Amino acid sequence: MSDLLDRLRDVVGAAHVLTDDADVAAHEVDWTGVHRGRALAVVRPASTAEVAEVVRACAAARTPVVPQGGNTGLVGGGVPDGSGTAVVLSLTRMRTVRDVDPVAGTITVDAGVVLADVQAAAAAAGRLFPMSLGSEGSCTIGGNLATNAGGTAVLRYGMTRELVLGLEVVLPDGRVWDGLRGLRKDNTGYDLTQLFVGSEGTLGVITGAVLRLFPATPRHATAWVAVPSVRDAVSLLALAQREAGAHLTTFEIANRQALDLVLAHLPGAVDPLEAPSDWYVLVELAGTATDDGLDDALERLLSLGVDAGAVTDAAVATGPARRDALWALREGISEVQKVEGATLKHDVTLPIARLADWTEAMGHRLQEVLPGVRPVTYGHVGDGNLHYNLNAPSPDGASRDDDLRAAATDLSTAIHDAVAAEHGSISAEHGLGRTKAAAAAAYKSDVEVDLMRAVKHALDPDGLLNPGVLLPPRAGS
Repeated sequence: MSDLLDRLRDVVGAAHVLTDDADVAAHEVDWTGVHRGRALAVVRPASTAEVAEVVRACAAARTPVVPQGGNTGLVGGGVPDGSGTAVVLSLTRMRTVRDVDPVAGTITVDAGVVLADVQAAAAAAGRLFPMSLGSEGSCTIGGNLATNAGGTAVLRYGMTRELVLGLEVVLPDGRVWDGLRGLRKDNTGYDLTQLFVGSEGTLGVITGAVLRLFPATPRHATAWVAVPSVRDAVSLLALAQREAGAHLTTFEIANRQALDLVLAHLPGAVDPLEAPSDWYVLVELAGTATDDGLDDALERLLSLGVDAGAVTDAAVATGPARRDALWALREGISEVQKVEGATLKHDVTLPIARLADWTEAMGHRLQEVLPGVRPVTYGHVGDGNLHYNLNAPSPDGASRDDDLRAAATDLSTAIHDAVAAEHGSISAEHGLGRTKAAAAAAYKSDVEVDLMRAVKHALDPDGLLNPGVLLPPRAGS
């Protein structure tokens, strides 16, 4: 492989072909610390032309390529397998905001631009890029596009695929498809842009994107709301949709176990309510500078919720600092779970009308599999997406992580079976990666899997782009 490495050094410069263990290590493990692999090298191109040359060289050497952005994924989709034969293609040097057009409502960026920087560039032009994730300070647009990321504003603005107009993609043979067109209407054949969104780097390497911008929403009305049950949260959602309409931007849910972890491990976190509740909702209305009445609409919603028995208490943000404190309770959940110990993560979508029954039944079922297991449940109830994570039992305050790991397969199977029974999805916004590829194939029809394999083979016949991700290897291969 020395010839390949020499060629890659010629393309990107010797300083950007990393082979030393100390330099490569951070690229071989994902954010969770669970998914680890080994890379032949990490290559850091600075332009689309360099990406194309790197991919072309790897194709000629029949060397697998693993595209990687901010490496904040949760399902192992951006790290290599354990063979040590793959080149990790890190796009983090590609951080140029190429163009902002506030009149057309578009921003064109390199794939390595950090999400927070896209938001900032849009704000500087008086516009809004609405995608918001807990990892927005380190995740990149390329990774967001590759996984069709969701976030806390999906209820109003939709998933990533609804925020992209055009892409630039390096194909598995090194050719470049320039689809960077910011057109709202382009009815000239297959929608290739949407083919690559959510493909997790298995069909091509996204190097640039034209994204949609929206009117800025400087006004907010935010509340942390205690609700007795998931059923009451769903009832409150219906009220919020009726009362707030298009201003309803966020409707997040969290159980008491999730809040307890945040209060225990997040510095400065304070419970904003006097009495504990089994469940909570973070609701936010957002509007433009001319939108008046958001506070009144929120107060009216909460009053109706109390009258209906769906709300038992609420803390309303009275300023930016208070709003930030309420948001920290929700956004801190994923991080503090790592502090607590081993975590078994699930990212599922269910029909909203079935959320309450599913959650109640699932809690009982999991206790049969592993008594004392602690569901840490939170997510985006407005679109039926729950992060149904599990922490180990902790009698006497000592987390039994080994018990959780031993029961992981049975716990995940129970959850996936229950999701499939409700015609839901076992991956809502995190992708399949390496973790869920086999499980997803097992729950999909043979026709669907065959179609996916046909698309993969058509674009990447040698299977060199992110092998083992999204689709499991064929039996015997």
